[in-house]
Amino acid sequence: MTIIRQKYEGQLDDLIKDIRRLGLRVYFNIENALVSLSEDDKNFARQVIEKDKEINEFDCEINEKVIMLITKQQPIATDLRMMMSALKISTDFERMGDNAANIAHIRLRVKITDHYVLTRLKTMGKLAMLMLQDLNNAAKHEDITLIKEVIERDQDIDDLYINIVNTTYLIDNDPFVAGQAHLAARNLERVGDHVSNIAESVYYYFTGEHYEKSSRQ
Repeated sequence: MTIIRQKYEGQLDDLIKDIRRLGLRVYFNIENALVSLSEDDKNFARQVIEKDKEINEFDCEINEKVIMLITKQQPIATDLRMMMSALKISTDFERMGDNAANIAHIRLRVKITDHYVLTRLKTMGKLAMLMLQDLNNAAKHEDITLIKEVIERDQDIDDLYINIVNTTYLIDNDPFVAGQAHLAARNLERVGDHVSNIAESVYYYFTGEHYEKSSRQ
């Protein structure tokens, strides 16, 4: 193997590691955003918002690396598929970071204390984080069955979102807080969508097929 090829493969490995690092940062920021909803100290929410800036910068760095690899290395089809998947995954992670920051901004406006709604919001977040954990394991072991399962599990988060939006339990007490709770639920619903999108990108990388197309066969 030539030195040039070794360097190229090292760059591909680094790209995958960067994606995992970005995912880990987003994972913890979403967890902290959920905690911030019921925290007395607003500084916790402010820290989440500050961390999102780092996530945005990391996403830009990954995009630049992919562009550099494509323009300088002229990758073969398999490598190009990995790079394009990495771009999509990085974008979804960045948007998940935005969702976490949005939830933290909600905490700066209100503190959600209603147990019924708060429990469901945190359950939505935990379901999304479990999806991300399982997807990480599935990617490590190239477990296509588990990847497909992760994609389908987004429906569980959608169902909880509908439950929160349709409830009048909190609206009767404080319409503004209710509206902010619904907004938090919407952001968590989007987190689930992005995890599902990432799973579809991983599926495409491993199989060379788009999930929707293959699932209808």
